[in-house]
This record gives sequence, C-alpha cells and structure tokens, in this order.
Amino acid sequence: MIGYLHGELTIREPTLVLMDVGGVGYEVRISLTTYSDIKNLKKLRLFTYLHVKEDAHILYGFSTEAEKSMFHHLISVTGIGPGTALMVLSSMSVAELRTAIVRDDVATIQRVKGVGGKTAQRLVLELKDRLRKEGDVPVMSMQSRDQLNLRSESIAALITLGIPKASAEKSVDVVLDKYGGDISLEELIKLVLKGSR
Repeated sequence: MIGYLHGELTIREPTLVLMDVGGVGYEVRISLTTYSDIKNLKKLRLFTYLHVKEDAHILYGFSTEAEKSMFHHLISVTGIGPGTALMVLSSMSVAELRTAIVRDDVATIQRVKGVGGKTAQRLVLELKDRLRKEGDVPVMSMQSRDQLNLRSESIAALITLGIPKASAEKSVDVVLDKYGGDISLEELIKLVLKGSR
C-alpha cells in the first residue's frame, strides 16, 4: 500500500495530477477540494489510496488525512465506489459531509451528482454511528453554514452572469475574507462585479 507521495507536481488538472517522486511519475486522481488546496503548489505531499481492480491499479490522492479518512468511510458503504466517493468529496467539504451525515441530512447528500436517495440514506445509516464514535465530528455552526451558503449562491450567480468558475470563486473568497458573513448576497455580487475595491 502506498500511504503518501512526496514530490513535485508536473501536471495538474482539476481531477488528476502527475507527481514526480524520485524520477517516477505517479498519476493520481484527486477531488476538486484537493485541487483547490494544491493548485498553487509545486512540491507537496499527497496522502494516497491505491484501488486495485482486475484491469487497473488506480491511485487516489488527498491533501489532508481527514479527506483520506472520509474517502475510506465512503467506499466502505455498499454501492459507493471510489469514483462516487471522489464526486462526493468534490461536491462537499469533509466538515459539511460529516455534519450532513451526523444530522441525518439526506437531502444535502442527495444533491451530489450520482448519489440517489437510497444511496444517500444508506450512507447516513452506515456512517452516522461510526462518525459519532470518532468523537471529533466538526459540526458546523449556523454562522459558518450561512457563509458557505452565501459563498455557493454567489458563485452560482456569477457563473450565470458569465464569469468563469475559478475567477468567481477567487473573487468571492477575497470579498468574504474582507467582509466576513456580514454582507448580503446582493452586496457580495456587486462588490465582485466592481472588482471588490
């Protein structure tokens, strides 16, 4: 088993990276969350999971041990393979997912592309007690949830207005860092459109 890779990124894409580790290039599939964490790094460490199938060995990489641990939890659920687990982790942060599972929030999990109602219910049923036993389940506060909703709604609105997703995310984050959650959706969008001066 390959626990982690430490090396240099030679190719980076939102769902895949190529890492040079001692002259060997490892192709690693990643979530959008990991991509956001590593997109500006040249040298880094990725925690990894090697999935062995009859016709392929696929390496999955994660920027944090928490994300790798959640990936393990997800693939332990009947009907969820590594591809679906990566889709879930691309759609939600580890904290959001843990909170949704612990609070029986099937609707939030079901919003992930490729996860139907039955799969979302099974995920909650099989993981809720396990995550509670781990103890340090980071249940998000109302304020942080409101800020995440504000962020996602404003990014969606900006994309609708024709702004590229990466640019919208970066601009929204800059404004939120400056003003925090004490800003309305309309003010946030106006500030981003004005160049967040």
